[in-house]
Amino acid sequence: KLADLLEENREELIALCTREAGKSIQDGIDEVREAVDFCRYYAVQAKKMMAQPELLPGPTGELNELFLQGRGIFVCISPWNFPLAIFLGQVAAALAAGNTVVAKPAEQTSIVGFRAVQLAHQAGIPKDVLQFLPGTGATVGAAITSDERIAGVCFTGSTGTAKLINRTLANREGAIIPLIAETGGQNAMVVDSTSQPEQVVNDVVASSFTSAGQRCSALRVLFLQEDIADRVLEVLKGAMDELSIGNPSSIKTDVGPVIDAMAKANLNAHIDHIKQVGTLLKQLELPAGTDKGHFAAPTAVEIDSIKVLEKEHFGPILHVIRYKASELAKVIDEINSTGFGLTLGIHSRNEGHALKIASKVNVGNVYINRNQIGAVVGVQPFGGQGLSGTGPKAGGPHYLTRFITEKTRTNNITAIGGNATLLSLGDSDE
Repeated sequence: KLADLLEENREELIALCTREAGKSIQDGIDEVREAVDFCRYYAVQAKKMMAQPELLPGPTGELNELFLQGRGIFVCISPWNFPLAIFLGQVAAALAAGNTVVAKPAEQTSIVGFRAVQLAHQAGIPKDVLQFLPGTGATVGAAITSDERIAGVCFTGSTGTAKLINRTLANREGAIIPLIAETGGQNAMVVDSTSQPEQVVNDVVASSFTSAGQRCSALRVLFLQEDIADRVLEVLKGAMDELSIGNPSSIKTDVGPVIDAMAKANLNAHIDHIKQVGTLLKQLELPAGTDKGHFAAPTAVEIDSIKVLEKEHFGPILHVIRYKASELAKVIDEINSTGFGLTLGIHSRNEGHALKIASKVNVGNVYINRNQIGAVVGVQPFGGQGLSGTGPKAGGPHYLTRFITEKTRTNNITAIGGNATLLSLGDSDE
């Protein structure tokens, strides 16, 4: 029912995503679709997993059953970059698994979250079962994650905040409870000399600059084999010139604003710094009028090593590193050494080579010969490892397992003279 209401109100929801989060029209369309997919997918998964107990083997005269049930009160803390899809994805999963939910949106996008909860209540979810609690992380987030009554936390955001929540849960009174966290990434793409430059650039631009680079999965570091690097960079510079920067409510806009003034300042500070460390390849000039908004110029910079990047920079900034064919093992080691493990892109027409790279890099999602954004619910379960999250993957068949608890029931049916079900059927026939 909620999925149907989302579709019925999609124009309003797209407008809210644009107004509050600065999303382009296309990004808003994709966001509503993903939220709908989450609702329907988790409803189906919950029915498959929880509708009937699993019968387990045992000796004659003994009935063993495994039941799945909700844990209790789940706290869902969502980010501003997907204020509808991730917000409702968390909430829908927790509810479908039989929990009650306290939903805290990002303070930058509380209106989108509020409207989503209104629609959930309209769909028939009781207000006591789903409660909306806006506010800052320092006040509201800290208070609810330290409450001994909660039974679990689902969080999407920075690695640092996830660690803080983990410490809070460990120090609170009450039961030991799960933390489901999806965090950031220093996402890389490895391009070898067999790749087609035009296809590479198309996927790099989509992965690095759409959504103003504000996706968890967005490409941050492009490794180019030196044999093909000059050609790829030539095409990339031309493709960047074609990007339209401006008002996200315009259908022609490719790159809208970043989320707020602090994000803009941090990105500009990083650009100033990285230009001193590396070589500026391309930086787009911001159009007239964008000085009134929070716009960061799409930028490509060549650097020597991924090690100069001490943290993820959440915006339209691409770092390029050249490598020799003989240095591939070093490239893989450098990617793994960051500790992050969210997405990896690979471009190669040598399938065996691509699969070998995929098997050696410790990430949650690998994309071969395509862009590395836009994971589809039920098709490309999304989530990382290491500093990029705890798992299980959102939009996948194992996600609900962290929202539930198990109960085994063993019944000696011989003690009541046989199968109680058959006896009760006999009574009802009289």
